[in-house]
This record gives sequence, C-alpha cells and structure tokens, in this order.
Amino acid sequence: MNERVKVEVADHVATVTLNRPDKHNALDGPMFEGILAAVDEVASTRGVRAVVLHGAGPSFCSGLDVGAIADPNSSVSMQQLLERKEGRRGNMAQRVCTEWIDLPMPVIAAIHGNCFGGGLQIALGADIRFAAPDARLSIMESKWGLVPDMGITQTLPRLLPIDLAKELTFTARIVSGEEAQRLGLVTHVADDPLAAAVELAREIAARSPDSMRAIKRLYNSAWVDGSEEPLRLETELQLRLIGSPNQMAAVAAGMTGKPGEFADPEPERRS
Repeated sequence: MNERVKVEVADHVATVTLNRPDKHNALDGPMFEGILAAVDEVASTRGVRAVVLHGAGPSFCSGLDVGAIADPNSSVSMQQLLERKEGRRGNMAQRVCTEWIDLPMPVIAAIHGNCFGGGLQIALGADIRFAAPDARLSIMESKWGLVPDMGITQTLPRLLPIDLAKELTFTARIVSGEEAQRLGLVTHVADDPLAAAVELAREIAARSPDSMRAIKRLYNSAWVDGSEEPLRLETELQLRLIGSPNQMAAVAAGMTGKPGEFADPEPERRS
C-alpha cells in the first residue's frame, strides 16, 4: 500500500483513508494507484464485512490535481487514466469510483470539507454516504469545460431524477451536506460523519456476511447499469472536449473569474 491511501482492519470493518491532507486529498497519480490498491487489498482480506471510506485532514477529496497529473514525471499520465485495460470495467479514472460498487461487501463514505468533481464521484460509488452539515459537494467538471467521466453514469442515475442531475452538472453548483441530503446525493447528515459511518459499519458487520453481500448484489443488479457503453461514452465525450477552444476558454474563465468567451457550435440541421 502506498502512503496516499491507508487501510486498517478491525472488528471486520476496513477503514480506507485517503491520505493527502495538505492537498485536500486531491487526486494525483499515487492517489489513483493507492485507491485501486486499497480496493484490491480489501477484496482479498478475509473477514472484511464492511468498508468505511473517508479523507484525512480538512476534506474528503477536492477532485483531480490537474497540475500533478500533467507533470511529465507523474506516475500516471492523463492518457493512462483514460486507457481501458482488457478484462476490467472502465478505465483507470472510472475504476477508482466503480470498484467500490463492485466490492462484494457494503461500502460507507464519510464526507467532510470539500467533495468536488472526481472526489464526489468516488463518494457516489459507496453504497451509503454520511456528510457533515457544512460539507461542500459539487459535480464541478462543467466549470472547466468538461464532463464528469469517472463512472458517474453508474451512480448518479440511481440517486437523482434526471432534471436535478442535469441542473447540478450544468451549473457545477456547490451544495452543503444538508442540501445534498435533501436532494438525495447523500444518505444522512451527521456532525461527525466518520463516527456515524463506523457505527453503521459495525452494525452491518455484526450481521451475516453472506446476507449482506447477497443484498448488495441483488440491489445492484436492479439499480446499477453495469454495461460498458455508458462508461465508453463518458471517455469518448471527454476526449472530444479536452484541449478544445471552448474547454480552454472555460479554464481561463475559471482561473480569472471573468466571463468565458465561448464560440457557439454550428446549429444542427434537422430534416
């Protein structure tokens, strides 16, 4: 396990900690690698009946560390994030979110501080989410002229009606933990989300692990679209946007706070 992500197992509960607190647990190469290694460790550890996922320091996860990923010395490049491996569902960026769904045991996320972009998509991969009342959550990709492409097609449709999902994604609006609970993005609000998540995990761990795993499998088969096509479309659309003139204009607007200077697409021709 690398230093970016820690796994501790006690009383049948695995606590997975995103551990880059000085950067609000922003996602750099080692963080991506660490999350996937943590999932593999949890899956292969006998006796784990529930998982708690949280972030060290002031935030759960503030999203992608673009500068670190763009660094030529990064252990993971943007190209590697978007590449698909044979036999795996989704690309590397998607799997840090979808593999929480694919774990057989229940996963509970504890959200505090900032939970933006890829960080929110990771939290959405959990089965249950606790959030602090003043947590800040956002599907933030449109601020930078992009689409959310880390498995959100596998998670958001099971939580929100399409109009609300579109509004939050179109606007990149930041919502508090309390509003997120009212909207359905999170399950519960708690002053100490980690303590609440651990308490629930221990309750789950005290029940038959066969039953808990069967329930998760049963409900995932009914609610989660496990097909590859939505994941492929996430990547296809993102690759069209990255580096395009309007995406760069969105970055400039986001960095300066000035209105974006965007070119309008050609109108569609309708027969």
